[in-house]
Amino acid sequence: MQSSRRKPAKTPHREKTRWNQDLMSELMDQSDFLRAPGALLLALETRAPLELGATLASWPLLRNAPAGDGHSVIVFPGLGAGDLTTAPLRNFLSSLGYETYGWDLGLNLGPREGVLAKSLERVQRIADDSGRKVSLIGWSLGGIYAREFAKTLSGHVRSVITLGTPFAGDPRATNAWRFYEFASGMKLDDAKLLEEIKQPPPVPTTSIFSRSDGVVSWPLSVQPESRRAENIEVVASHVGMGHNPAALYAVADRLAQPEGQWNRFHREGWRQWFYRDHTRDAEAIW
Repeated sequence: MQSSRRKPAKTPHREKTRWNQDLMSELMDQSDFLRAPGALLLALETRAPLELGATLASWPLLRNAPAGDGHSVIVFPGLGAGDLTTAPLRNFLSSLGYETYGWDLGLNLGPREGVLAKSLERVQRIADDSGRKVSLIGWSLGGIYAREFAKTLSGHVRSVITLGTPFAGDPRATNAWRFYEFASGMKLDDAKLLEEIKQPPPVPTTSIFSRSDGVVSWPLSVQPESRRAENIEVVASHVGMGHNPAALYAVADRLAQPEGQWNRFHREGWRQWFYRDHTRDAEAIW
């Protein structure tokens, strides 16, 4: 006799969650077989000055971003860059009420001798001096530092936000790996280290990335989502991501969450026009 009990209907939310999981699994499986962005995307990196102009034009609107609670935020620059490049981001966050800091070690030429130890000491000192956990933001290579420091000093770190950071696979799927090896004097052939870098920190972690990134193959910046890990897609260049208005707002939104009450970013209302659905077709760029 056929049972009259009906099977639960598949809800859109359940199907969406399954799709998210399938996409994340697919990207993780392919992350070690990616290629660096091609010539067209690399050429589009020239739009970075336009992104800075857009931020300046939208500054009055950005000032309406959620206000900060005064906790300390340390920003780590990308490869070959220094604190000057993160000044727009830090000035923006300071205007919202955060106590912001650069990394204070000149140009970022990789984890050369003394760099990681000095940075760890700085993170711990700022946390101890403020009496509060700090948030870490890293742009590109700086995001690797932020994630790893949060693993070592999890008791001192409140959250981590990365911008275009290639943590999820072979770093040779970037257009910067040769410069990294030249500048740092290190080879990217330590399979164990690269596997460790893939692991998320034990604190709330946000990866902001762009599919039109011309330096980093975007799947390298996508992490498996969980109750304390998320991905946010913006339309941005790699070298302009740190002063892209959509990225700046997302950073402010993430930092403004009360400690211990972290929730994932939502795309409802007006946000859907500025933040793409990162779970869409993996072949789509725009």
